[in-house]
Amino acid sequence: MTNHLHKGDLPDGLDLGDVVAIDSETMGLITKRDALCVVQLSAGDGDAHVVQLDRQNYDAPNLKALLVDGDVLKIFHYARFDIAAFKHWLGVDTKPLYCTKIASKLCRTYTDRHGLKDLTRELLGVDMSKQQQSSDWGAETLSPAQIDYAASDVLHLHALRDRLKEMLAREGRAELAQACFDFLPMRAALDLEGWPETDIFAHS
Repeated sequence: MTNHLHKGDLPDGLDLGDVVAIDSETMGLITKRDALCVVQLSAGDGDAHVVQLDRQNYDAPNLKALLVDGDVLKIFHYARFDIAAFKHWLGVDTKPLYCTKIASKLCRTYTDRHGLKDLTRELLGVDMSKQQQSSDWGAETLSPAQIDYAASDVLHLHALRDRLKEMLAREGRAELAQACFDFLPMRAALDLEGWPETDIFAHS
């Protein structure tokens, strides 16, 4: 495994293939308040690319181009949060996408444990560390532990997607999952517009 740290943007000419695992780190969980600091990506080859964004201008044309590329599938775990952050801070609508948390909730109905750590342990036999989850991602210099943590969040998403695709097909819910993935950009837009906790489809 190799972790590549990039300042400000992805390097010119970097080819991550047509399926890319993506995650992000922010200063907190309130999207409009807590700045987007880091975006990490992996092509599923065991390497991770960690982009430490320039928060003065968020000028990252290569990263933005990848996020909106209709020929590149983006895999997330809890995509709703990440793509809302990308829309607010980078000004882009991310698609197409695949969310392993939604996929898990649709096919692993025997459990209520759908976190990334739980998924990787059960489906892949990998025990992930979450020690650096709450740390200062806005620091000028990221620590080796932070970089390793950020990388770990994307290194297993391709394998998780493969397993979850099999389970969704087995349970006859692949089309339902795809419809949910397609709706996610609108769900993120609702979050940003003031309906983060409201189910607008509910009766009351």
